[in-house]
Amino acid sequence: MSKNSDHWIPLADLMTGLMMMFMLIAVLYMLKVNSAVSEYSVSKDALGKDLCSEFASDLEKWDAECDSDNLVIRFKSPDVLFDTGQAVIKPQFKVILSDFFPRYIGLLNRDEYNDSIEEIRIEGHTSSSWREGASENESYFLNMQLSQARTLSVLKYVLSDKSTPSQAWTRDLLTANGLSSSKLIHDADGTENRKGSQRVEFRVRTNADEYIKNIIDDLGQNE
Repeated sequence: MSKNSDHWIPLADLMTGLMMMFMLIAVLYMLKVNSAVSEYSVSKDALGKDLCSEFASDLEKWDAECDSDNLVIRFKSPDVLFDTGQAVIKPQFKVILSDFFPRYIGLLNRDEYNDSIEEIRIEGHTSSSWREGASENESYFLNMQLSQARTLSVLKYVLSDKSTPSQAWTRDLLTANGLSSSKLIHDADGTENRKGSQRVEFRVRTNADEYIKNIIDDLGQNE
């Protein structure tokens, strides 16, 4: 019995040592990943704050709002944007876009941000209604066509503006996305806010997922 004990005690110590070493490697690995995620989060937070700061004095007169957490500038007055059922940009919205968009792109294309931009999305949103008697599906499909046509009109307008900086960079990243009534705005009681649902949003998508994956891959190769 004594000989068996003498044999297994060193082996148990070895297994314990290996387990502690693997735990230490795992902890160091997670610290590196968390550090990378934290660094990215700081950059995203800075971009959100800069976006909202840049347009702080304009948002009220544009009837717009800035969501720094989701990197969204939201134009929320349907009376200013388009006529009902139409995709032609109204004159007042053209004036707003001509002021907003060059400054917007100028900010996104700063050295500290441009490498992290994956997509600049123009999103068109509608209410769930169409015309009286239209089915739910019919209304959705018709509103999808309308929202896509509207975002395409906005995309064409802002890219045709000669004052927009970094045209090639902007064109490579800018997309038009009609979303119909898939992301409605609701009032506090849960009912649809039809006017609020009709809006145009400019949303920044960053390469966060790819960035984090590349860091994890690099760390794995270096272990």
